[in-house]
Amino acid sequence: MTDLHIRVGPEVAEAQRAGRPVVALESTIVAHGLPRPENLRVAREIEEAVRAAGAVPATIGMIDGELLVGLDDAQLTRLATADGVAKLSVRDLPVAAAAAVDGATTVAATSAVAVAAGIRVFATGGLGGVHREAYDESNDLITLARTPITVVCAGVKSILDVGATLERLETLGVPVLGYGTRRFPGFYITDAGFDLDWSVETPEQVAAVMAAQRAQGVHIGGLVVANPLPLAEQLDPELHDRTLAEGLTRLRSEGITGKAVTPFLLAHFHAATEGASLAVNIRIILRNADLAARIAVAAAT
Repeated sequence: MTDLHIRVGPEVAEAQRAGRPVVALESTIVAHGLPRPENLRVAREIEEAVRAAGAVPATIGMIDGELLVGLDDAQLTRLATADGVAKLSVRDLPVAAAAAVDGATTVAATSAVAVAAGIRVFATGGLGGVHREAYDESNDLITLARTPITVVCAGVKSILDVGATLERLETLGVPVLGYGTRRFPGFYITDAGFDLDWSVETPEQVAAVMAAQRAQGVHIGGLVVANPLPLAEQLDPELHDRTLAEGLTRLRSEGITGKAVTPFLLAHFHAATEGASLAVNIRIILRNADLAARIAVAAAT
C-alpha cells in the first residue's frame, strides 16, 4: 500500500487486510533513545512483546526519504546502527522526504503516520510535554489533540513539568486514563504526584472508550493510557529526586536549553544512576508494548 509517500510493509499490510490487530512503534527510541548495541536488541524485544500478546508490530521510520510503516529487520538495523539518522517530528517529515534522508520518528510523527496508515494503537515509553523553568512544549501534545490514536505510555518523563503537561492535555481535550491507578505515573517513578479523573482495569475497558470516542465523533483526537510501573520495578525515588536535582542544576550552569534539554537529562540519568535508569526505561517500553497489543486485540474483536 502506498499513500502520500507512506509505504506499509508486507507483514503489516497482510494483517490489515485480515483484520488483525496492529500496534505502532516509534523509531526514535531505537536511533536516539537507547545506547548501542542495546538499542537494536531492545527494538527486537519490543516487537516480540507485541507479537507475544497477539498483535502485529509496525515500527515506523524513514529510509532514503520514504516513510515506512513496519520496518523489516534490515531497515531496523540500519536505523539502529547508522550515524546521522535524523530525529523527525511532524513538521520535519516533508523536508526529510525531499532530502531523501534516513530518519527516526518521534511520538508525534509516529502518531500522525500511524493514523494515516490506518493504525489506532501506539506503544511508547513516555510522552513529551511542557519543560520546567523555560516554556518549551513538545509537539506530542498538540499532535495528540488532533490525531485519533490511543497512546500507551508510562506518563511523561519526570524531567518535565508534569503538572503543566497535564493541564495542557486537559486544555487540548485529550483524555488521560490511568491503567489500574488514579495517579499519574512519572516514567521512571510509579507516582508523579498528580491525581487522574479516570482509570480503567482491563484492555477491554480501554477498547470501549476508544469505540465510544469514535461513535460520538465530538472530538477527534487522541487518548492517553498511563501505565505505571509496579512499585518494585520503579527507579528508587530518592535516587531519582537527587539525580533530577543535580541534572537541573547542570542545565542552568551549562546554559543548555531547547531540544538539547531532554537528551542531556536522560544521559545524565543514565550516568548518575550507573545504568539503573536504562534498565527501568527498557522495562517501561516492554510493558507498554504488551499492554498496547492487548488493547489492540480487544479493539479488533
